[in-house]
Amino acid sequence: MSSLVLVINPHAGGGRAGRIVPAMRAWAAARNEAVTVHVAEGVPATLSWLQSLPRGTRVALVGGDGSVNQLLPALLANDLCLALIPQGSGNDVARALGIFGMHWRDALEFAAQAHPQEMDVGWLHTTDQQRPFLSSLTVGFDSAVGFKALHGPSWLRGLPRYLLATFRELAALQTWDMQVTLDGLPIHDGTTLFASTLNTPTYGSGMPAVPHAQINDGELDLLVAGRFNVAQTLVMLPRLLMAKHLSHPRVLTRRFKTLEIRSPQALPLATDGEYVGEATRLRVQVAPGALRVIRK
Repeated sequence: MSSLVLVINPHAGGGRAGRIVPAMRAWAAARNEAVTVHVAEGVPATLSWLQSLPRGTRVALVGGDGSVNQLLPALLANDLCLALIPQGSGNDVARALGIFGMHWRDALEFAAQAHPQEMDVGWLHTTDQQRPFLSSLTVGFDSAVGFKALHGPSWLRGLPRYLLATFRELAALQTWDMQVTLDGLPIHDGTTLFASTLNTPTYGSGMPAVPHAQINDGELDLLVAGRFNVAQTLVMLPRLLMAKHLSHPRVLTRRFKTLEIRSPQALPLATDGEYVGEATRLRVQVAPGALRVIRK
């Protein structure tokens, strides 16, 4: 069996990953150790294929946050080790792993040689679904922004894509009434712009939402923005981009192991930037050290 399995999402980064498939095949063929190359053309088939691998296999995934999110269930179920080769649009997991901006050849060499470490995983539970996430769970405004970003112009990448989606969402700004409980204690009740969970310090292609977040501390970080109108949200955005938003009186952050959110309104949800529907009640919990990863 291969010492390294290379899984390529050819659609990641607007097709950028697909354009380097021949070069990656050549890299794999030139190595002394056996390397299996799998081009993922469909999520269900790739999930099934990953689950057929021996437990503990090191998987070098070529893609971004969305690719990780789609394949995370199989990585966890089969105790596979994730080595990310950043080629996506968001790349917040890659930032947290210390490999963002690394050339794919260097990232592959690092993936083959570095020692695995543990990373926490978040789990979202609603009446309709249970799903893991690695970087973030967004609830409210930032989920709506993420949905617009996914359907934004194909030529726009990274943070500019999210900023355009943000301004489009501001045109019809919505807030929600939320009751938020952390580890059994109520901490917020009222009008809310968003109440999102971070495992990584950044989301939305590098926005430093919770700069102090750690991926291996056995906890997740909640970020709540209360009552904001359009003008106040516009003022807040530059502060968020400069990591100066946490001092705002209507913004709070807390670490937790278990989170519950209730609302009379349907809350838009997204995991790792992928829109996953709506819910009026949800629970979030951390699975400490549940995934082995290659990180700096």
